[in-house]
Amino acid sequence: MKKIALCIVGIYSFALLSAQNPTDSLNTERSDSLPIHVTNSFSKRLDRFSSSRFYQMTYIGVPLVIGGLIVKSEDDHFRSLRNDYLPRFSRHADDYMQYAPAAIMLGMKAAGVQSRSSWGRMIASDAFSAILMGSVVNTLKRTTNVERPDGSNRHSFPSGHTATAFMTATMFNKEYGHKSPWIGVGAYGMATATGLMRMANNKHWLSDVLTGAGIGILSTEIGYYLADLIFKGKGINSFANEDMFDRMEKPSFLSLYLGLNIPLSGYDIDEQTEFSTSSGSAAGVEGAYFFNPYIGVGGRFAVSNTSIIVNKDQAENNTFDAVSVCGGSYFSYPLSSRWLVGSKLLGGYVHYPQLKLADRTISAKGGFCMGSGVSLTFKAKEHYGIRFFLDYNLHPSHSKNSSEYMNMLTLGSSFMITL
Repeated sequence: MKKIALCIVGIYSFALLSAQNPTDSLNTERSDSLPIHVTNSFSKRLDRFSSSRFYQMTYIGVPLVIGGLIVKSEDDHFRSLRNDYLPRFSRHADDYMQYAPAAIMLGMKAAGVQSRSSWGRMIASDAFSAILMGSVVNTLKRTTNVERPDGSNRHSFPSGHTATAFMTATMFNKEYGHKSPWIGVGAYGMATATGLMRMANNKHWLSDVLTGAGIGILSTEIGYYLADLIFKGKGINSFANEDMFDRMEKPSFLSLYLGLNIPLSGYDIDEQTEFSTSSGSAAGVEGAYFFNPYIGVGGRFAVSNTSIIVNKDQAENNTFDAVSVCGGSYFSYPLSSRWLVGSKLLGGYVHYPQLKLADRTISAKGGFCMGSGVSLTFKAKEHYGIRFFLDYNLHPSHSKNSSEYMNMLTLGSSFMITL
């Protein structure tokens, strides 16, 4: 529960910092579609501070860095998830993927496609960003001395590949994101794939990747901010309706699901034998289609693991794995044009692979599972957002000799595309 408190405090403190800059808005938003008597001053204030320059620069990068530091103690669990499903993965595409958004951006610029900035302003912005990112990453690598998962050296934290990938993705989205929402989707999709491949290749821990992504985004935001201070109104193109929001839009979404498992019950072998469990990890995808601003249908696919504690020692090889597919009803309420609260009620199927313990083997099994959850969504751009969620899952026992259900909380965040 200490980790839950840290996350809540971090998110709450971050919102308070953002609220201190309510007048620095760069975005123009449509008026809420709700009647005047329903639209209250709270929602307007909420939108005003979340539209500030400070908030727009930090709303993704800061939570990523904080998240990376929080999950550092859970790195072994996420690595165990990799070892369970991709133990022999080895590819080198991530060495090139990190530069792909920048290469496409320069190609479009050279071809004469109009971007946000002139050549001079863009080069200055990108140079500031690269210098900041490189300085921070290399300084941390030399001072933290974190060993890589494969043991090759002690320059693991943070991930330079991931920082570069998210830096170039943010550059590309800033220059050409106004052309189509799919430019940002493709750029950040490539950056996310780069980070996931660094973990799959056993070169980085999850904390390295999350922190690297945050540093890459923050460095680019600061780099462009510095260039804006120098160039002011010279060499920049303005595009109308870049960030338009309607409070009553249907909140359909597709997101990458990443969370920390917090068991609320033990692992039963039979009616007489119960092992303790510790936290684990979950990863997958989640999405929903909404018929109106309030009600929709959707589903979630996730793989997860939870460590089993045997003889008071955490046995790293003895992880309880689960693969689940769930579907059901999704609910949402717009607090403002940018912020939404949501919930869901799901049912589905969970599969448990065979599990080998020190003194016995538990056969593979499947069964019906149920779940619910609450979430807070921030719509950062017209087609992008971030969700903070707390899910509750009720799973059947893995062992045929037990009738006890397992209770699990999953705390995490997901980066989403709004459809």
